[in-house]
Amino acid sequence: MIFTIYLRTVYCTGDSRFYMCYFRQMEIISNFAVLEGGDGCGTTTQLSMLAERFKIIKKPVLYPTFEPTDGPIGRLIREALRKEFPVKPHTLSMLFAADRNEHLYKPDGIIERAGRGELVVSDRFALSSLVYQGIDCGDDLPGFLNWRFPAPELTIFLDIDPETAVERMKNRNKLEIYEYLDFQVKVRAQYGALLQSYRDKGARVEIIDASKSASAVADMVWSKLSQMPIFNV
Repeated sequence: MIFTIYLRTVYCTGDSRFYMCYFRQMEIISNFAVLEGGDGCGTTTQLSMLAERFKIIKKPVLYPTFEPTDGPIGRLIREALRKEFPVKPHTLSMLFAADRNEHLYKPDGIIERAGRGELVVSDRFALSSLVYQGIDCGDDLPGFLNWRFPAPELTIFLDIDPETAVERMKNRNKLEIYEYLDFQVKVRAQYGALLQSYRDKGARVEIIDASKSASAVADMVWSKLSQMPIFNV
């Protein structure tokens, strides 16, 4: 199910806080939650731990997913992030939006699964593009490409100090294009501005201290997620 929050948003060039110049509707997808945060915050770990928890509780049915996806466009994005070929920031922004469109609207995608009563939880969604591509190529293009996408019912932001996150990433075999300290400092600041905008417009946002142990963070994620109405059906 998709419901709508009516809002007025003003666009100002160079303002990262939002991207429309007219009245619009903010569509919210019921039964859809997203894990967001900078690199090294643990979104992938937490999605995996959540999937393990659902092997025990069974209901509602969980559909864990992620962006970039494992589809053809998503695989191309991952190659670019791994620096396997050069790509312009604006091109990457368009690829992310194309991948997201398929993720949402393809058969058995987010919209279809959430609509039939599954709990869809994604490791990243449109907010990541507004943050990362907003820093990389300016706010205008990511805003234009992503404003029509519906928002999740719940956004869980895994907050971590960028220096701690970069220290965690030192064990990775190879760093991706955004995985360095200066960029991650900007990422955290950009998330802070955009998350407040989401809240101001009625979306549910929860912030969790991701510097704690993985199991402690998993318990906090669960405490927020389990408040979603789907658990009362």
